[in-house]
Amino acid sequence: MQRLNFLSDATEPYTRLMTQTPVGRRERKKAATRQAIADAALRLFLEHGYDRVSLREIADTADVSTTTLFKHFSGKEALVFDQERDNEAQLIAAVRGRGGQDIVGALRDHFLDAYLPIARHPQAAEFVALVDATPALRSYAERMWTRHTDSLSAAIAEECGAHHDDLSCVALARFVLEIPALVRGRPDPRAAIEAIFDILARGWVRPDPVR
Repeated sequence: MQRLNFLSDATEPYTRLMTQTPVGRRERKKAATRQAIADAALRLFLEHGYDRVSLREIADTADVSTTTLFKHFSGKEALVFDQERDNEAQLIAAVRGRGGQDIVGALRDHFLDAYLPIARHPQAAEFVALVDATPALRSYAERMWTRHTDSLSAAIAEECGAHHDDLSCVALARFVLEIPALVRGRPDPRAAIEAIFDILARGWVRPDPVR
């Protein structure tokens, strides 16, 4: 089974934006090793189940030592979510590189451009099923995504000229980071994303009662 490359494909424009200098041979080799380990891990997890695969098996499949594996990944869960730093960089880039656009609108466009293709990708269901079926991965995914709150809220505050821990900036960052969880399983992810950002832009309005 091939790796779920939709994660990198969808975020490629933002990754290019964050790359300021040419990558040297050594960096390319390190990136290739990291990718090979992540590919091997996800393939084994999908084929056998997360809990039934050991780090040794992953290292052997990727043809590296476990020491090398730990040089690239902090633990087993991190092997599944191997683009955490890129996700954070892309969110911050969306805020700081928005030009004259308002912050909520820039984050809306980021989610529609970067997250929506992931949510709609044919292989996304396999990835989501793996995470949903594994309590350790569900917990890690939630912690990983919300860990970006501090850096995203600080970027928002900086753009607004506010204090780095301004409550409104922290709240906006936290709400935005909850969007993947809120959208997951919705029949129309685009409509759900747009509806959430409408609430963030205009404020909550009491919904019409069900008839």
